[in-house]
Amino acid sequence: MRTTPLLALRCIAPGLVLSSTMHMAWVRAVAGRMRNDYSYSTGIAYNNFPWPEEVSERQIQSVIAAGQNILDSRSAFPDVTLSNLYDPNTMPHALLKAYEALDKAVDLCYRPPQFVNETKRIEFLFDLYEKYTAYLFTKEKVKKGKKITSDNI
Repeated sequence: MRTTPLLALRCIAPGLVLSSTMHMAWVRAVAGRMRNDYSYSTGIAYNNFPWPEEVSERQIQSVIAAGQNILDSRSAFPDVTLSNLYDPNTMPHALLKAYEALDKAVDLCYRPPQFVNETKRIEFLFDLYEKYTAYLFTKEKVKKGKKITSDNI
């Protein structure tokens, strides 16, 4: 079976895409909340997440390289707990830059121009979602033919 780049992105690097600002914007828009935490479910947040339409091998390699950069950045701090590594006030600059590079790589899988804010990102994702699901809401046209009556049987 030939692997398409999009399939590779969904199979090889899904955790990277799910760690991106793109996916987190989707989660903030569609997932439920329980107290201060997101209620992440496969039926609402994950399965409905609009993956990019076409992805090149180069784009996938860029996402994977950005993910490796995150791992390398984290490994530079072996004695620091994850909660301290990811504390917005104490996150190491190298790790922050690695995540910014991942966001840029993931964004480029969707489109070349950068997203200027979360609203534009969400608008794009919902437009893509609508495109993917439009067929679910179209009515199948019934062919009109001769009306069958007792006279024409």
